[in-house]
Amino acid sequence: MGAAKMLRGSCSTFLLWGLLGTLHAQQQEVIAPETSERNSNCPEKADCPVHVYFVLDTSESVTMQSPTDSLLYHMQQFVPQFISQLQDELYLDQVALSWRYGGLHFSDLVEVFSPPGSDRASFTKSLQGIRSFRRGTFTDCALANMTKEIRQYGAKGVVNFAVVITDGHVTGSPCGGIKLQAERAREEGIRLFAVAPNRNLNEQGLREIASTPQELYRSNYATMRPDSTEIDQDTINRIIKVMKHEAYGECYKMSCLEIPGPPGPKGYRGQKGAKGNMGEPGEPGQKGRQGDPGIEGPIGFPGPKGVPGFKGEKGEFGADGRKGASGLAGKNGTDGQKGKLGRIGPPGCKGDPGSRGLDGYPGDAGSPGEPGDPGAKGDAGRPGRRGPPGEDGAKGSKGYQGNNGAPGSSGVKGAKGGPGPRGPKGEPGRRGDPGTKGSPGSEGPKGEKGDPGPEGPRGLAGEVGGKGAKGDRGLPGPRGPQGALGEPGKQGSRGDPGDAGPRGDSGQPGPKGDPGRPGFSYPGPRGLPGEKGEPGPRGPEGGRGDFGVKGAPGRKGEKGEPADPGPPGEPGPRGPRGPPGPEGEPGPPGDPGLTECDVMTYVRETCGCCDCEKRCGALDVVFVIDSSESIGYTNFTLEKNFVINVVNRLGAIAKDPKSETGTRVGVVQYSHEGTFEAIQLDDERIDSLSSFKEAVKNLEWIAGGTWTPSALKFAYNKLIKESRRKKTRVFAVVITDGRHDPRDDDLNLRALCNHEVTVTAIGIGDMFHEKHESENLYSIACDKPQQVRNMTLFSDLVAEKFIDDMEDVLCPDPQIVCPDLPCQTELYVAQCTQRPVDIVFLLDGSERLGEQNFHKARHFVEEVSRRLTLARRDDDPLNARVALLQFGSPREQQLAFPLTFNLTVIHEALERARYLNSFSHVGSGIVQAINQVVLGTQPGARRHAELAFVFLTDGVTGNDSLDEALHSMRKQNVVPTVVAAGDDVDMDILSKISLGDTSAIFREKDYDSLAQPSFFDRFIRWIC
Repeated sequence: MGAAKMLRGSCSTFLLWGLLGTLHAQQQEVIAPETSERNSNCPEKADCPVHVYFVLDTSESVTMQSPTDSLLYHMQQFVPQFISQLQDELYLDQVALSWRYGGLHFSDLVEVFSPPGSDRASFTKSLQGIRSFRRGTFTDCALANMTKEIRQYGAKGVVNFAVVITDGHVTGSPCGGIKLQAERAREEGIRLFAVAPNRNLNEQGLREIASTPQELYRSNYATMRPDSTEIDQDTINRIIKVMKHEAYGECYKMSCLEIPGPPGPKGYRGQKGAKGNMGEPGEPGQKGRQGDPGIEGPIGFPGPKGVPGFKGEKGEFGADGRKGASGLAGKNGTDGQKGKLGRIGPPGCKGDPGSRGLDGYPGDAGSPGEPGDPGAKGDAGRPGRRGPPGEDGAKGSKGYQGNNGAPGSSGVKGAKGGPGPRGPKGEPGRRGDPGTKGSPGSEGPKGEKGDPGPEGPRGLAGEVGGKGAKGDRGLPGPRGPQGALGEPGKQGSRGDPGDAGPRGDSGQPGPKGDPGRPGFSYPGPRGLPGEKGEPGPRGPEGGRGDFGVKGAPGRKGEKGEPADPGPPGEPGPRGPRGPPGPEGEPGPPGDPGLTECDVMTYVRETCGCCDCEKRCGALDVVFVIDSSESIGYTNFTLEKNFVINVVNRLGAIAKDPKSETGTRVGVVQYSHEGTFEAIQLDDERIDSLSSFKEAVKNLEWIAGGTWTPSALKFAYNKLIKESRRKKTRVFAVVITDGRHDPRDDDLNLRALCNHEVTVTAIGIGDMFHEKHESENLYSIACDKPQQVRNMTLFSDLVAEKFIDDMEDVLCPDPQIVCPDLPCQTELYVAQCTQRPVDIVFLLDGSERLGEQNFHKARHFVEEVSRRLTLARRDDDPLNARVALLQFGSPREQQLAFPLTFNLTVIHEALERARYLNSFSHVGSGIVQAINQVVLGTQPGARRHAELAFVFLTDGVTGNDSLDEALHSMRKQNVVPTVVAAGDDVDMDILSKISLGDTSAIFREKDYDSLAQPSFFDRFIRWIC
């Protein structure tokens, strides 16, 4: 029996090797021609033209940083080094990259120095020829021009990148804003990189320019390394890496894949092709025999490893995919090597219940059973039940689209059938019955590990075959799903007690133990009655008992002591008119009436027109203020406030500008050439302080270059020289950071010298915190160091001490002229009578304030209102009006009273005001004050009046809407004042709401201090 088995096994092995040799020869014949034919049809490598467009910022905020044009020169070195590393190449052996260039530079103007599609040599030559504009920054217009250029010169199939080198600062958005133009560029397929020229940057502006994801297109790119002037090579490398990868993903379209190697084995006949066109009818053919089933073809070569992609942005949840159509049933495969543990399959059909037998010893492998008769084709089985849902996986990051896989190898070729006569083309026949199972072959060489294939459809259920012999014990299957929780078991019965053991011998007494824990207070047995004790202390008061029976009325008590009179009651209704009484006796003589001096005292205290007047004689003052981009909008506003505050100290302005006496004031604001604006000394419309203040407030920030020498020449020729009066002192006050455009003529820095003009030069650092240049300031001040004032911040301009200093310089010997009245006594001068002021108090109603401090703050507002000289009507061109808004959370804002001049309205509104006791959000309060008080339908702020916001807060507040609120304050030219009581304050918030003017922050130890004369008088002088 054993010899027969061996003989049969040897014959089977010999036959199997013969069969495999024949099949291998067939594979050589079939696959080799197809491979050579496919290689000959492969296209060339994909061409990928890439255009890189450079957008360079040459505005004043970039090129005027010391030394002048150093950053432009650095950009002219950075860009050539960048493009020198963009070489034409075959990227990843798949895409042929070729590079072309273009560029523009901008300020508030735009100049294209190289059109898109230029080669490296012409682009570099044009780049070195650009000159900076040194004016304002309109980045949105630069992006719009860039998009227009690329659209005009663009070609199909070109990948477009743009490298925008700017500091992120803008002075205006006439073309719709950065966000709008950057989005339009992205819609045109342009990918934008944002690169900073140095570390003085506005990150938010750069992020608005860059494409998404920001990790690829912004990523702290800079032209120079930190704390160095060397080119940042790391920025260049990272941007080029992104460009190549993005261009590869855009241009690579896989059509076929060539993998060099030896010709593979001959394949078998492939699967039947698609139905062809109707052929000519042929003669009926004989019925062919059933073909032998082929074996599965070899596994294809693994595809090349893809390039690792950049980390994508977090993607959104995708929609549920549609249910796929059922695939064709696969062929029976040959026995392969042991695979990896598979997923749990769908439950199979229920089998016949079997009786459990005893575990036997594993027996020898049985001989294969006789093949059963082929069963008829069964009906399609029902779809299996849906498996249990898996655990939610972590949301993956969105990756880049991978490369298409290599095409699979050809299918197995079937055996050639016998020739038959040509017949008509019939419909596809049904699949043939499965053949008999062949004997197992010898173990083949171990194949390479294949990728897991897609899960195929469930096969058709076959008939139940006969029970085979018991096989070897199989490998353990995969872990099944967790079963349902079983029912809790019943409580077991109590076990029988064990027998008592014999008593042991007494041991030796042990050592003294540690003190025991306190014993439990279980009650002991009742003791014998003790002796009667002493009376105990009085027990606690008992609860209230039930009502007793009403007692008899008590005796009338004795008369009590007289009490204080109660509060006066409400007046009763008017009674009927009584009869006239008898004529009374003459009364005592009355007090004497008001004297003429008393009347005049009352008039002078209540009427601003009767105040004493300050006169500085024949005086001309010209202010020359810097309105360039490097100053910044906030600092420009502080310059205008400085001019107004100084002129307030000079008394009345001459009503007739052409008269030989009185004070005249002119202003020149300057930026680059051709943008100078002036308020003339002899302007007939400037006949009062209010008209001058209106003209100063209407000056708008130019935000361009800095041409200080030309501005000084303009001030002398157009203001001083043309309207100079005889015997008039002339002063010029020049505010600048000391730097100017080098294209301007330095000789004009002394344009005001040698013309009997006293020049005061005020040098202040710019928006980049760079110090002023003293050498230029000395030239402006005609080489008189005592006429130069040095400052660090623009907020120092409006400090009280500096205003006093400028008052002494411009009007050293003032003349005080009082009206000729019959009573000359030193009288109190009413406040805020020379100019219109609208004051809005913003009171913090948070829980940190407290009820008592709220009443003190309310009293402070009322006292300020009484001290000020209030307007006579809402459109009064002089004097003050007051409003109060209490702010809390964003939805809790209480307007106590709008801007008003009526003391009765103010008093009654303050009496009705209630403490909010809420959270604090000062930003929402500012927005509400501007929308409801300043711009509201009720009497809003007067057009020509100074708008002052007085904050009563400790600064501990939320930041919601704070940036928007501060922007609105600057837009409305609000002059802020902050009163902070207590030690626990947030100086960062207080500095923000004071718009950076630390001198406008009043710190007091508590709210009681607000009523002290030392603070109150100082506050009134500040407001007025």
